[in-house]
Amino acid sequence: MVLIFSAPSGAGKSTLVQHLLAHRSDLEFSISATTRAPRGQEQDGKEYYFISVDEFKKRIEQGAFVEYEQVYKDCYYGTLRSEIQRITDKGHHVVFDIDVKGGANLKRLFGDQALALFIAPPSLDELRRRLVGRATDTPEKIEERLAKAQLEMQDAPLFDHIIVNDQLEQAKAQTLQLVHDFLD
Repeated sequence: MVLIFSAPSGAGKSTLVQHLLAHRSDLEFSISATTRAPRGQEQDGKEYYFISVDEFKKRIEQGAFVEYEQVYKDCYYGTLRSEIQRITDKGHHVVFDIDVKGGANLKRLFGDQALALFIAPPSLDELRRRLVGRATDTPEKIEERLAKAQLEMQDAPLFDHIIVNDQLEQAKAQTLQLVHDFLD
């Protein structure tokens, strides 16, 4: 079984995924590959596999990805087949923290074997506040992310459930319950 968490950047999906992973030993995080530069304290092989654009394109040609997306110009994200195999070989369920298009693609691919959760911010104003508070992006990049978020919110109905991350403790409890209901 796979769990798919998607959201606009800054909606809190990574926080909810980390909470879930701390409470269930049968789950393991799928590390995505990306061509973007690391942010803050991110480390290669932990949050992402950071690879060059040329290497990413080479792996696309080799069929190494289950899914991939060019999110921004020369900024790719993708799920390596080898990563899913690494996790399932251990007998664990795969947890994806992935952009909205990638999440929708994974849901189509895995069908009933996947629980797809869309994490929504309470509002675009709150999303802006969160992105500014992260202090990891330029003002221009924040505006780009907000414009993309407006489009991504339209895809929320493609997911099995929408969790509005307004009150963090409620969102954590709702996430745990939905995963419990799906897996147990």
